[in-house]
Amino acid sequence: MPSAISPPWQEKASGFFSSSGVKIKSAGQSAGTFVGEVAKDAKGNFADVAERVGTMVKSRWAFLQQPSTKQAVQERLISAAATTGTLLRKGVEETKDKVSVGKTKVEEVAKKTAQKSKTILTDIERWQKGVASTDVFGVPIEVTVQRQQSSKPVPHILVRCADYLILSGLNSPDLFKSEGDKKVIQQLVSIYNQDSNASLPEGVNPVDVAALAKCYLASLPEPLTTFELYDEIKGARSSIHSMRNILKRLPSVNYMTLEFITALLLRVSQKSLLNKMDARSLAMEMVPVIIWQKGQKPEFYRQYWNQPSKIPSKNLDQPPSYSAWDMLAEEGESVDASSLIPLDDGVPTDFGAIEVVQCLIEHHNAIFTDANVTTWR
Repeated sequence: MPSAISPPWQEKASGFFSSSGVKIKSAGQSAGTFVGEVAKDAKGNFADVAERVGTMVKSRWAFLQQPSTKQAVQERLISAAATTGTLLRKGVEETKDKVSVGKTKVEEVAKKTAQKSKTILTDIERWQKGVASTDVFGVPIEVTVQRQQSSKPVPHILVRCADYLILSGLNSPDLFKSEGDKKVIQQLVSIYNQDSNASLPEGVNPVDVAALAKCYLASLPEPLTTFELYDEIKGARSSIHSMRNILKRLPSVNYMTLEFITALLLRVSQKSLLNKMDARSLAMEMVPVIIWQKGQKPEFYRQYWNQPSKIPSKNLDQPPSYSAWDMLAEEGESVDASSLIPLDDGVPTDFGAIEVVQCLIEHHNAIFTDANVTTWR
């Protein structure tokens, strides 16, 4: 059975739905109106923006179309192109310069290497053959004298050195004691290895000449006193008679050269007040290159004839020409001319041998009575 309150409820429901439909319709109309307005505004805004962009493009294009603007743009483009070209050319030139410098350095190194290789090969060939046909350093003394075909059985190099010292070097301090200039001595060694009869260059320092004579004596395969008579000669140092008889057993070339060298040393000792080299001092300096035992060769001097240099000019005042070894060498490597030659190169001092050489100097004329005693005017 239906409730008594049904009619009022139905009225309220009908009124609610009716009211809601009106409100929904009104909201739909409002939303539609809002969307339409937004779309209209957006369309208007887009058209406005497009118009502005178009106006700006037209303005820019019109500006670019003006003759003055075209010319300015062209000038800027030309300037930019010129600048770019300059930079490219500069870069290319710098690259060429660097390549040129690199090429020059490579050529210099290659040249030095070739010179060094040539020197090494020459040195190897010389020692493989024993010695070159013109060498005097490292050659047995009798071979050198035989090549000279001279009536005087003394190597020409020693005669040249002695004559030079007698004429212009006896007063020089520390003769046969100072080492001399290494490069000059190497050049002189090269000269005499190519021409054993060569003259000494003008103006050469007497100290270097004395050092050259020492180097020659040190280069001999066997000392002037020979290995065979070493002990006997040392044992005779206190007797002039015994010394004279033993020395007569030396080969003729050795005997005459020993007489010649000790005669020179005697002359040097006679000027000891000026050159500071008396007989004892000379004996101490000369003993390593005049008398030594087997296995005690004065190897210190080998540096002078194992590295031949180019021949210098006759005038030593001019800048010398050095070998490849000298060019690759470090600065400051050359030895001071005033430095002293080691007495024995690490070998214990042989005082008996020193006394032998001192005896040969001080009693030269009494010992070498049978020889044509060397004299200088």
